Amino acid sequence: MLTFKEFAEFCSVIEKISSTLELSSRISSFIKNLDDNDLYNVILFIMGKIYPPWDDREIGVGIGLLYEALKQATGISKREIEDLIREKADMGLAAEMIIAKKKQTTLFQEELTIAKVREIFDEMAKLSGEGSQKRKVMLLTDIFISSTPIEARYITRLILGEMRLGVGEGIIRDAIAKAWNLDANLVERAYMISNDYGKVAVVAKNQGKKGLKSMKITLHSPVKMMLAQVAENIDSAVREMGKAGVEWKFDGSRVQIHYGNGKVTIFSRRLENVTSALPEIADEIRKNVKEGVILDGEVIAVKDGKPMPFQHVLRRFRRKHDITKMVEKIPLKVYFFDIIYDGEELIDFPLKERRERLMKAVKESEILKIAEHIITSDPKEVEKIYSSALNAGHEGVMLKNPNSPYIPGKRGKHWLKLKAVMETLDLVVVGGEWGEGKRGHLLSSFELACLDDGKLVKVGKVATGFTDEDLEELTEIFKPLIEFEEGKRVIFQPKYVFEVAYQEIQKSPKYESGYALRFPRFIRLRDDKSVDEADSIERVAKLYEGQFKR
Repeated sequence: MLTFKEFAEFCSVIEKISSTLELSSRISSFIKNLDDNDLYNVILFIMGKIYPPWDDREIGVGIGLLYEALKQATGISKREIEDLIREKADMGLAAEMIIAKKKQTTLFQEELTIAKVREIFDEMAKLSGEGSQKRKVMLLTDIFISSTPIEARYITRLILGEMRLGVGEGIIRDAIAKAWNLDANLVERAYMISNDYGKVAVVAKNQGKKGLKSMKITLHSPVKMMLAQVAENIDSAVREMGKAGVEWKFDGSRVQIHYGNGKVTIFSRRLENVTSALPEIADEIRKNVKEGVILDGEVIAVKDGKPMPFQHVLRRFRRKHDITKMVEKIPLKVYFFDIIYDGEELIDFPLKERRERLMKAVKESEILKIAEHIITSDPKEVEKIYSSALNAGHEGVMLKNPNSPYIPGKRGKHWLKLKAVMETLDLVVVGGEWGEGKRGHLLSSFELACLDDGKLVKVGKVATGFTDEDLEELTEIFKPLIEFEEGKRVIFQPKYVFEVAYQEIQKSPKYESGYALRFPRFIRLRDDKSVDEADSIERVAKLYEGQFKR
């Protein structure tokens, strides 16, 4: 049985490694001889996850509860804890120092194992209602009392979903492949249809190639969504495909809808279960869709026949209370454009055949629609559809190869998107500043970072493009994520992504990325995207170089 200390010490070693090859090799050696339960948990934990994203469970522990538990476990004052967090700018390192200073000891300290930490997390996830916060603080306090300083660092980071190891999906894929001498593509495919690398690792260990090949799409377990690349222009896109299936690109939020065994489950683009926030769509599915299917589509908000801004859809997705009022206030429609299961796995079927099956599975209604799909090789016809999409208030068009399979989680040339907006970046919000004057109670600017080998490096800050309503909403969202404050400046737990437009990218020593955005402007909160899906430093560099070719 693996102790949490052994796991934490391993994390402290790989935290210093920047080579992706060495990281996957070290992880491969570490996981190779673990038992099934430890293997499952270690894979998730090393990626900074307690549960897969589609799992409804969450432990519901924020920064405030961590502060309280550390205080109770150590007898150290809240002021001293805050000072350490401010000094370290990392709550994990601060927790390590706090536990090293702890004034209280007990004769009954229990050695923490990976299994014990999992058991406590699962117990927290079950707690709700009156007294639940108090019980969570007690459980956390017990963990910190039993933990060594290095264990406290990684327990804290794990709770915050911020391990700072630079270990992404690609490294885990390669580690599993190396550990059991398997094809990395086979490991990746198993992950794309299960969305659980812990499960994939256990199957790889026990059943090898045969087991991974036998992993199939199952209802109510989400499949990674196929993604699109940006098209340079209409002519080149049509020329490359020969014939293209053209659809409107809706300004909404992607959904994957599972209907089977009498149950409807709706997953967001981040593969989070959002069924409870969209009751009218779930009801329409039961009335108008053949049971035993997985559908791919886009939810849009509509008012007076026109699409409402994307943010309105996300407000519906985030809603936990007064859902009925929101159904009336923000009416939704869903446009389906693909089907990946109808009792048979369809991802290897060509798009044109999947479309035929989609038409048979869905009966259109006021709320449920099938996206119009026109196959053409004429750029002028594409231009006409593109103009009609923009006139209807949508983003542009999608061009799809009619013979393409559905490739989960992949961004390739089978699907191309053409939008009428300036270049934007999706960047992680890592800090901010409080405003002045009448905006003194609001966060008014935000620090942004891109991904560099799984780690976050700053690339600028944005303070324009916000309405007062945006700032009110964003302050409400980001306040619980404040790790520490110094004057007006705040540091956030990195959890959300902004889409940001800019005039140009410049080389700059001011930020650790080596780049800075000139005149950045907030476009929207992308809480349909996870931090792992933010733009990389490679994309920033590519856009920077591309400026000189215009």
